[in-house]
Amino acid sequence: MSIRVLPPELVNQIAAGEVVERPASVVKELVENSLDAGARRIEIDVELGGKRLIRVRDDGCGIPRDELELALTSHATSKVASLAELESVRSLGFRGEALPSIASVSRLTLTSATGEEGLGWSLGPDATEPVPARHARGTTVEVRDLFARIPARRKFLRTDLTEYRHIEQAVRRVALSRSEVAIVLRRDGRTLWSLPVAGDAASRDARVARLCGAAFVERSHYLEYAAAGLVLRGWLAEPTFSRSQADLQFFFVNGRAVRDPVLTHALRQAYQDVLYHGRQPACVLFLELDPAAVDVNVHPAKAEVRFRDGRLVHDFVQRTLASAIARMGPAAGTGSGPVPAVAEGPSHRSSPPPAAGRRPATDPGGGGVAEQLAFYGRLHGGTAAAPAVGPRPEAAGTAAGLAEPEQPDADPPLGYALAQLHGVYILAQNRHGLVLVDMHAAHERVTYERLKQELAAEGIPSQPLLVPVTLAVSEREADRAEEWAGIFAQLGFEVERSGPEGLRVRAVPVALAGADTEALLRDLLADLEVHGTTDRIRQAIHQVLAGIACHGSIRANRSLTLPEMNALLRAMERTERSGQCNHGRPTWVQLDMQSLDRLFLRGR
Repeated sequence: MSIRVLPPELVNQIAAGEVVERPASVVKELVENSLDAGARRIEIDVELGGKRLIRVRDDGCGIPRDELELALTSHATSKVASLAELESVRSLGFRGEALPSIASVSRLTLTSATGEEGLGWSLGPDATEPVPARHARGTTVEVRDLFARIPARRKFLRTDLTEYRHIEQAVRRVALSRSEVAIVLRRDGRTLWSLPVAGDAASRDARVARLCGAAFVERSHYLEYAAAGLVLRGWLAEPTFSRSQADLQFFFVNGRAVRDPVLTHALRQAYQDVLYHGRQPACVLFLELDPAAVDVNVHPAKAEVRFRDGRLVHDFVQRTLASAIARMGPAAGTGSGPVPAVAEGPSHRSSPPPAAGRRPATDPGGGGVAEQLAFYGRLHGGTAAAPAVGPRPEAAGTAAGLAEPEQPDADPPLGYALAQLHGVYILAQNRHGLVLVDMHAAHERVTYERLKQELAAEGIPSQPLLVPVTLAVSEREADRAEEWAGIFAQLGFEVERSGPEGLRVRAVPVALAGADTEALLRDLLADLEVHGTTDRIRQAIHQVLAGIACHGSIRANRSLTLPEMNALLRAMERTERSGQCNHGRPTWVQLDMQSLDRLFLRGR
């Protein structure tokens, strides 16, 4: 078959396949055009999940009569005019493909007015030129019979309800990103969302609560931090407000909703050690940076971006979020809500000793309890001992490392201990009501954070290998390993090149001496290649420390005195991330007086 130029109609439909995936894509593109036009109010109407009708009306600057036809021409746009502008684009749209692509797969009518006199111009699907139309200042785009002329595409659409939910999610992202714009969403003539302009903190919280749920706002913290030309702000949920899916994670870069692996990975690392198994954090986060430092021209849908310095962005986001999460604790007034519904995990209660001949249970960090305690001793040069293990009620205070605080706070966040319940829970009273504390989980987090601080102060100790480990890699990986030799040294590895496609490992971290060195090094190379950074070694060592903290913390059925219980409460208030144990379960819960009154029908 000879080479030939495709007809314009076929070119437009091919382009539409990249831009218009479903009705929600149409809504997204049209609303973004409205925002770029400076709209302060946007009304969206959909019928039959957007298959029959999508109408988007705004009060933006409008389109002049002589540019209406040009607006429906491929690669015609008012947003960029040069390569320099493309490299630092600030508008949401810039490719000039949305309207022509939509028009090629539907019956599109474009009506617009630039003045306040109420007279505009309209260009219909069968019109050869614009005709006069009454219209207030702004633009209305009406899309009917989406994919009607392409049955193969239309049959891939889901039910009306499913398509509407996708539309709702697209509008939710816009409404979260632009609080200064009023948005109305109607479905089959019924108004579902009518969001007024949110100009202050209270109204912004109200809008987020309307879009993401009141519980999210109640259990989240607003953060704003700037450094190195980057600004991160938004709402970050407490670890106990976790979800089974990542459906409540919203990232915006310079006001654009994006899906980005760098940001997702940074979020996941920030929440490590505080999330229950398999749970997902919730957030609404806005990252702002120089437009020239991020490439938005990666995909026609403009939902993906590429950072010029991905490592800087990753480290900034991860450290900022980790710091915010660390401050979520009793002193910040968090954890006062009900315990979230999470799947049951292993009990905190003591387990019976292993049967004869059975090896003691091991933790993910590798090695049994004895090996882990030995590592703790090596970390401190053989001079320090790990926290005592085993129930010894007569020496509970010493074994648990608990002592009465020297200068107790007159009104501490967790209050003061009243009693111990079944040797498992501490009952305390504070100014709000009753506090219940899982003493093992709480002491486990306190011990774990102390071990991490000591590790950070001492650094990662390294152990030379009696027989160096050699592994074959690609030439590119060998080059990168040479480049990252300093990073490997900080992580406790001594790696050198043994040939064009070979590496030799002469030393490894003490805590990971028994691990699979070859597999670990390959994972490190992959992390550094993809993310420009790695936290894999510290995570593995932290797992060992978590095992030490678990086995070295006070156990169920150990009797504590009131001073010892109060000492644990004070330690929790001073400890970062003390709202969750090392496995992500809550360590304490607040029952306020109103909740207690409801239990006993008081005041009714």
